[in-house]
Amino acid sequence: MTPLRLACIDAEAPPLFLRSPDGVTRRGYEPDAAALVAEVLGRPLEWVFTPWAEMIPAARAHRVDAVWCGQGITARRLAQADFTRPYAIFNESVLVRPGAGVAGPRDLRGRRVAAIAGSTNMALAETFPGAVTVPFGGDTDDVFGDMLAALRRGEVDAVVDDDVVFAPLDDGPDFEVAFTVPTGNRWGVAVAKDRPDILAAIDGALATVIADGRLEKAWRAWMPGLDYPLGGG
Repeated sequence: MTPLRLACIDAEAPPLFLRSPDGVTRRGYEPDAAALVAEVLGRPLEWVFTPWAEMIPAARAHRVDAVWCGQGITARRLAQADFTRPYAIFNESVLVRPGAGVAGPRDLRGRRVAAIAGSTNMALAETFPGAVTVPFGGDTDDVFGDMLAALRRGEVDAVVDDDVVFAPLDDGPDFEVAFTVPTGNRWGVAVAKDRPDILAAIDGALATVIADGRLEKAWRAWMPGLDYPLGGG
């Protein structure tokens, strides 16, 4: 059976995904959810590690079947690819260094705020009054790690991303979550517009694992502190 080939970055971003120990296997909510879909489709799962900026181009060039990698469903991305129904819904948070004195958007005036270029996170950062946005292009293997390193070094003053990836960092010594905005970003699987068969297959399999409770089980295994947002039938 032909593998289901999915693009994602190889990065340490628990509980969504952990860095692959061998360049093949992956652990985390997204890999587990993708494995459920592949199981329904009766296809082996193969991950293709790709820089963030090259993921959708890889799908459009048919080098992979789809992108399953924290992609919010936005108008900009919908112009480039089609998306399945959501497999996750998250809010967005702002991460800072401890003691930064940031409690809301207005405290970011004049400060350097990083986010992935063209992302829902960057769109949110651009609404903060007077903030100096710093886009990270996603052309390296680990754009998330790049942003955290820049924040740790003081090259930026804040990072915007979805709340789920900052939860493990909030209790550590290097960072703290300043505030969260209830944006309700819908994440889906991106498929090239000229592959409606692939889109229908993945979307249908997602519907199956949502309806039978398997996706909720994976969610609760990896993110017990976050309410499951997708319902069941």
